Order: sequence, then C-alpha cells, then structure tokens
Amino acid sequence: MSDTPVKQQSTAAFYGQAVASFGVAMAATGLGIYHLRADAWVRAFLAIAVLYLVTSAFTLAKVIRDRQEVGQIVNRVDQARLDKLLAEHDPFRKSSERPR
Repeated sequence: MSDTPVKQQSTAAFYGQAVASFGVAMAATGLGIYHLRADAWVRAFLAIAVLYLVTSAFTLAKVIRDRQEVGQIVNRVDQARLDKLLAEHDPFRKSSERPR
C-alpha cells in the first residue's frame, strides 16, 4: 500500500522564535500607540484595531490550516482507493471473469 506521510513538527527553537516575535511586535505596537501624541479616544481606537487585526490573523491562519488538513485527508482517501484498485487489477484476467 502507500506510506503514511510523516507529520512535520516545529522545533522548540522555531516555536520560541515565533512566540518571542509575536510578543515583541505586540509590545512595540502597544508602546507606539501609548506614546502617540493624540487624544485618548484615537489611541483607544488604534488599540482596538490592532487587537481586531491580531484576532483576524489567528482566525485566518486556523482556517488555512484546517483547509489544508482536509485536503490531506481527501488525498489520503483517494490514494487508498487507487491503491486498492491497483492491487485488485489483474491484466491477465479475461474481461468476462469477475473478481472475487
């Protein structure tokens, strides 16, 4: 049959870098909004906009990941069906004979 694909996992260093990068970006944006020379309502609006952007980015990443996982499952099912058909195929069998 077919080989099962190896599930790829991130290294601890990559995970740490991603978390640190996210933290630094959020902190820098928060500090920038806090020190912005504007009214409080403008800073509050920008802060809410940043939070909305972050939640939208997480949602988009999740949707893309879920769609990719569904595609992998469909591909595995299709591959299993093809493997079964190929395993049952006998080129020397007469067309009038049926497989058991």
